[in-house]
Amino acid sequence: MYRIENDLLGDLQVPENAYYGVQTQRAIENFHISGVKLYQFPEFIKGLAYVKWAAAETNFQLGILDEKLKNAIVDAAKEVIAGKFNQEFPIDMIQGGAGTSTNMNINEVLANRALELMGYKKGEYQYCSPNDHVNLSQSTNDAYPTSIRIASVNSNITLIVHLKELIASFRKKGEEFKHVLKMGRTQLQDAVPMTLGQEFEAFAATLEEEVDRLTQNCNLMLETNMGATAIGTGINAAPGYAKLCAENLAKVTGLAIFSAPNLIEATPDTGAYVIYSSALKRMAIKISKICNDLRLLSSGPRCGFNEINLPPMQPGSSIMPGKVNPVIPEVMNQVCFRVIGNDLTVTMAAEAGQLQLNVMEPVLTYAIMESMQLLSNGMDTLREKCIDGITANEEHCRDMVLHSIGIVTALNPHIGYKNSTKIAKEALETGKSVYNLVLEHNILSKEQLDDILNPENMLAPKAFK
Repeated sequence: MYRIENDLLGDLQVPENAYYGVQTQRAIENFHISGVKLYQFPEFIKGLAYVKWAAAETNFQLGILDEKLKNAIVDAAKEVIAGKFNQEFPIDMIQGGAGTSTNMNINEVLANRALELMGYKKGEYQYCSPNDHVNLSQSTNDAYPTSIRIASVNSNITLIVHLKELIASFRKKGEEFKHVLKMGRTQLQDAVPMTLGQEFEAFAATLEEEVDRLTQNCNLMLETNMGATAIGTGINAAPGYAKLCAENLAKVTGLAIFSAPNLIEATPDTGAYVIYSSALKRMAIKISKICNDLRLLSSGPRCGFNEINLPPMQPGSSIMPGKVNPVIPEVMNQVCFRVIGNDLTVTMAAEAGQLQLNVMEPVLTYAIMESMQLLSNGMDTLREKCIDGITANEEHCRDMVLHSIGIVTALNPHIGYKNSTKIAKEALETGKSVYNLVLEHNILSKEQLDDILNPENMLAPKAFK
């Protein structure tokens, strides 16, 4: 069953029960691109609804929208924010038109729901129009980017929650493994002793830096160009609309949103997306490096590092019996690769802006929304299915330290670099231990050597005698 709606291009059938209308239907038919739909990003839908809510309140306060229409649009927006109509946003995330299809999707859904709330039928737009009422004092060029910004800020809050949970997991392992002596490595070669706890605490510390970085960068999203409309001149918006709409947006979202000082500059500017995406990329690079380390540390079990055990999640081979692979760090690596690639997409989309508008915002939005979603899901998977279940091969770690040539580094301050190099070279060539060679060459007494080469004495700075 269908209803007939019309637009600039003529009549078109729209499913009778659909809350979206003709322009959304055209987008459904035109853009079969990614297969990823707007309804897969609920925070973006909420951002769109918040914008329409604040716009309706502003238009009412300025005396250009009557109270009955304002109330119906606001009530419909609140229902959308609650998730009631997510499936009414079936258009592809990648689309032409600078986001016009997305803006009209929310306009049509709110108009048709507002019509129902006022006792009319869907499509009776003479009583509540997607363009004349829901989109009043707006254009896609200010409503769409403002929605992206609101969605990004709220998604970032959620992302940081997931990040902090991962940090806590690493920190807990740092405490659990604080007594496990192991050999540190540089350039994949033996370096000096450390503890496994120090290694995991370092993982926590490097990710903790990203909490502030994500927040600082995302705060740039709080600037809005609402009231720009079209290119920033404010055409079709009442005097005072920009400032008042920003105030209403701050009120309904609970975010510190403010109006851009120069709306013509703000309308094509995508700098905030670029710097926030770079923060996502930076975090992804760090997480991927950690996953590389986890795969190395768990390599083996007989012919690798074998310092830690990752929880076995599934059989690792269709041909090699008994093989178990580090599938969770592997999948997190792939998540990070995607995020890094998305950052390049954001960069290219931002660069492609021309004159008074950047028409590439749909793919930019898709890239940022996907990166945040992937990172949130990936960090939960990494924490729950890997980090929380890691165990240490304590005796093996300590044995490698005691038999490592790397501990000769501790002798440098006592016997000099030249003698230390000589001992290291001979140990490597003969297979003898550093300990026995120092005694054999009468370089130090046994008591001196025992004190210097006590592995626990090499874990922190120590005064020389």
